[in-house]
Amino acid sequence: MTETRWLTDTQQCAWRKFAALMTVVPAALDNQLQRDAGLTHFGYWVLAMLSEHPERALRMSELAARSNASPSRVSHVVARLEQQGWVRRQRACSDGRGNVAELTEAGYEKLVASAPGHVEKVRDLIFDGLSEAQVRQLDELCAAMLAHLDPEGNLTTAPPKRD
Repeated sequence: MTETRWLTDTQQCAWRKFAALMTVVPAALDNQLQRDAGLTHFGYWVLAMLSEHPERALRMSELAARSNASPSRVSHVVARLEQQGWVRRQRACSDGRGNVAELTEAGYEKLVASAPGHVEKVRDLIFDGLSEAQVRQLDELCAAMLAHLDPEGNLTTAPPKRD
């Protein structure tokens, strides 16, 4: 049996702060979006990911990979967004296998209307308390952690450019 690699005091201190951020930030973003837009943060994220693609559509499996969510969670959220008229689900045209989630015009309008409040909350929670140098450090730290956690870059892959 291998010996447990306990955290050093410095690591423990950093971990507790990081864990606090993982608790506070998602809850605050959810609260703001629920209050101002009637959306969960994950629902907003799905709309945003769809909006970034040229056809404003993604296979459900790709949506799950890009959001680090289970296919069932994505299916559930897309079903709720579909009930609101913000997303439409259909069979994949290319091969007839699998489903594609497509952002509707109403969904795009919802996203555009929700974005200012969301970005203001992101600025308030994350960036307003940091200097430009600290923002660059944060970017570097996040990139290093994601290189380890998401080596294929599924969560940070830039969408294709629109024509």
